[in-house]
Amino acid sequence: MASLGTLPDNISLLHALDSIGENVLIADTDYTITWMNSNASRLFSNIAPLYNITDVNEMIGMNMNAFHKNPPRQEEIMESLTSEHRARINIRELFIADIVITPIKETGGKIEGYIVMLQDVTTKAEEEKRKEAMIEEMSVPMMSIWDKTISLPLVGEFTEERGSRMTASVLRECTENNLEYVLIAMNGIREFDETIRWNIQQLVDCLKLVGTECVLVGIKPSLAMTMRDFDPEIRTFSSAYQGLQYIMKKQAEDEK
Repeated sequence: MASLGTLPDNISLLHALDSIGENVLIADTDYTITWMNSNASRLFSNIAPLYNITDVNEMIGMNMNAFHKNPPRQEEIMESLTSEHRARINIRELFIADIVITPIKETGGKIEGYIVMLQDVTTKAEEEKRKEAMIEEMSVPMMSIWDKTISLPLVGEFTEERGSRMTASVLRECTENNLEYVLIAMNGIREFDETIRWNIQQLVDCLKLVGTECVLVGIKPSLAMTMRDFDPEIRTFSSAYQGLQYIMKKQAEDEK
């Protein structure tokens, strides 16, 4: 989608980039750094010495390849870039950052340069603490709430790694104890984004293979609004009581 409106006469585009609160660099089509905003300047004042650069000003005019372990691979990515590219990078084993590279295109579509943005920059030690906290969140015990039924509360931030751990743990619990139902409590989830969707679908599909059904409960109206196009075969309820009633009824029917 094209940009809208016009910049006021007293505001330059570079001034706007310097004021957005992110670490922003601009590189030309040869991947040479030509400009960085004040936030990036402060950040790279700390990072520059890791590359034997004594003054951050020396980075202006340097090629981006100087900061990559595998420059050919980096050039391959840049040459094939047509839209935004996102990745998580490790800076000298000391810093972790999310990098967003966006090509700057002229009206005809020709690339004139690149905007490079570093977000969520943190030390590796802080990143490890964050991962440990996420793993700790996953240690919330699965609770047996009914015959051949456990409850699994979902809370906190979800990533692909955490989702895989969750699926492995629940799958092991269900196979070892011959469980029939997993009541997934969604009360701690505010928004049903693609990461949550993918993780739950993976869990549902894996458990289905061992004969265990997933039932989602704690679906608030605000959460339901973000669950459009969700798998209609997965039963969902607004409360844990309703979900448990469904399970008890199904088990009674199966015994007949």
